[in-house]
Amino acid sequence: MFKLKNKEFTFTTDVSGLPCGLNGALYFVAMDEDGGKAKHPLSKPGAKYGMGYCDAQCPHDMKFIEGLANCEGWKPQDNDENSGNGKYGTCCAEMDIWEANSQATAYTVHACSKTGATKWSGNDCGDDDNRYNGICDKDGCDYNSWRLGNQTFFGPGLIVDSSKPVTVVTQFITSNNQDSGELVEVRRLYVQNNKVIQNTVTNIQGIKNADSITDSFCDDTKSVFGDTNDYKAKGAMAGFSKSIDPGVVLVRSLWDDHSVNMLWLDSTYPTDSNKPGASRGPCAITSGKPSDVESQSASASVKFSDIRFGPIDSTYSK
Repeated sequence: MFKLKNKEFTFTTDVSGLPCGLNGALYFVAMDEDGGKAKHPLSKPGAKYGMGYCDAQCPHDMKFIEGLANCEGWKPQDNDENSGNGKYGTCCAEMDIWEANSQATAYTVHACSKTGATKWSGNDCGDDDNRYNGICDKDGCDYNSWRLGNQTFFGPGLIVDSSKPVTVVTQFITSNNQDSGELVEVRRLYVQNNKVIQNTVTNIQGIKNADSITDSFCDDTKSVFGDTNDYKAKGAMAGFSKSIDPGVVLVRSLWDDHSVNMLWLDSTYPTDSNKPGASRGPCAITSGKPSDVESQSASASVKFSDIRFGPIDSTYSK
């Protein structure tokens, strides 16, 4: 389990093999260390065998939740032969350290109004039109340099060159610069070619200059972009800080998006919008269809290596 407050998490990644529509993700979730084994007698296999996963999307595709088969109301997904959805979802706070392909990247804080891994259904999961009535902030508060007005920062041949490996540093700053403090800021910097690269500063009219995720940054972006401020409604940074106190579990994945083709990460979304914040990356609005991605990029891969964790400014060379 990782205790993030007053610490930094660093890793090296290579996303050069990921085209539009794919997401090589590294993130933390506030699941139980043992996968719910101690709380739920039927969860005997525990985390070792995949029990207990949760995240801020309250996923309904989990085969088992709290040790019980999620078979009630199970329906196969129309566009994904390998998945389906049951009645129940399993929800918890989530820190997306890295969601990226070779064209775009974002890091995102997802707060929840309840702590720990919890089982819910329907409105409590924020299903369908009740997205903002659930217990977790599904949208999250994200920092995407392209979306925030810096379109020459991340990508092949750019300042952070996604055609080459890059070291990603994420810092969790507390109110008193101690482990005991409340989380108030999530900072980002990069190291590439032995050079430290500071994160971009926002370049959108109406958003105060910022290069990290804070409550003020989130309030500004939600207001200017016209997004529902579910981050604030679900407890903002203080709520997220409480959720991660017991420790969080590291997750890595490579996935395509059977809902909206990853356009929220690397293209324009909503696709018919020209409002501030709609442009999130350079990919075409027709890109990212799983059938295309899976047939055209079957050998796509992402590399994560050299994972380090420690006090602020201790895990990379300045």
